[in-house]
Amino acid sequence: EKPVPFSLEFADDQHTVVVSGPNAGGKTVLLKGVGLVCALTQAGIVPPVGKDTILPVFDRIFVDIGDHQSIAASLSTFSAHLATLKDMLLQADERSLVLLDELGGGTDPTEGTALAGAVLCSLNRRRGYTIATTHLSGLKELAARTAGMANASFHFDVETLAPTYRFVKDRPGRSYGLAIARRLGLGEDVLAHAEALMPEAARSLDSILADLEAREEALAEKEAAAALQAARLEADRIAVTEVRETLDRRERAAAAREYELERDGREQARRYLLDARQRVEDALGVARGPVTEAGTKKARRLVEEGVAEEGDALKRLEARAKELGWRVKGNAPTPSSPPPGTPPPSVSSFDLATRSACSDLDLRGKSGDEAEAELVLALDGAIAAGLPWLRVIHGKGTGALRARVAEVLQLDRRVSSFRLAPPSQGGSGVTIAEFDR
Repeated sequence: EKPVPFSLEFADDQHTVVVSGPNAGGKTVLLKGVGLVCALTQAGIVPPVGKDTILPVFDRIFVDIGDHQSIAASLSTFSAHLATLKDMLLQADERSLVLLDELGGGTDPTEGTALAGAVLCSLNRRRGYTIATTHLSGLKELAARTAGMANASFHFDVETLAPTYRFVKDRPGRSYGLAIARRLGLGEDVLAHAEALMPEAARSLDSILADLEAREEALAEKEAAAALQAARLEADRIAVTEVRETLDRRERAAAAREYELERDGREQARRYLLDARQRVEDALGVARGPVTEAGTKKARRLVEEGVAEEGDALKRLEARAKELGWRVKGNAPTPSSPPPGTPPPSVSSFDLATRSACSDLDLRGKSGDEAEAELVLALDGAIAAGLPWLRVIHGKGTGALRARVAEVLQLDRRVSSFRLAPPSQGGSGVTIAEFDR
């Protein structure tokens, strides 16, 4: 089966760990694993440990694992353990690792507990590192109330009565002796009698540990469910974020496309109207000359062509505006013939003949579209009134409005030239447009 790793960490103020739990649960394997890893490391061999593992360097490693009884040497199990403990207590110091298996066993449990507790306290005061396994409740209680000591245990599945080999720090374990005996088929009457013979304190501690294990199992299940729910919520959050980002990208792309279409539409409409307006201006230029029959006919023809072209431009603009969702105010003009011998009036939908002309136009504080519309109207009025130039005040700012003004003047064929005003007249905050006369 797949190996179960363990993680053992000593806090800064801890030097002794008492490991308890069921038989065949992994306690002795833990001792051998710790000793082997430390020995391999100090022998220069890479040990089988996880990333970021930190191991101390020991001067001595003391081990008491297994049964060392000998008839020839007059050693019982208990006396053999005592001989080993004697050597440890003579030599162990703060740079020692001490590994003790089934400490306090092999003799009367009361005396064994007392002797084992004294040994642990002596080793703990030396501030080395000690790991001891036990089934004695007294040692579990000692570890719980003594500074520098800590309990630990191996998890046991109560439902299957099988060890899981999962190491748990800071919690004593139950031996499950009676439970295992019941699983192995020992008589129920014997088990009942055994439970009655257990001291009250042992039964109380066993009950407390059982309740603690049940609560931990319930908490673990809740934590697993919460982790699963958190993972699902995170997955949903990522999915929603991806959808939102996709929609944002589409919205930005649509807005950019709409802006491009709107800009192209404005440019196309301005060209339509400027071309049509130029035809009308040409007609007005002819009309201002000497009144002759030929001049009148040419002026009439130019006016009719200009009006027709402007009307066609407005119709195309209206169609384009409808395509883009714009609203257009005003009606397309209808051509009309002036009486013979009189200069043809301007019938442009912009009413050039009646617009008041001004040589200065202040666009400061206007948006780009507002400034463009007012500039076109001001150009119409200035040219219709015969002014030689138009002074456009746009301010310095970021330069965006100045660039928009330059763009409009560049496209208007009636403007012969334009330039920034001298410093004494506004400098880069003013553009002067001049017209062909």
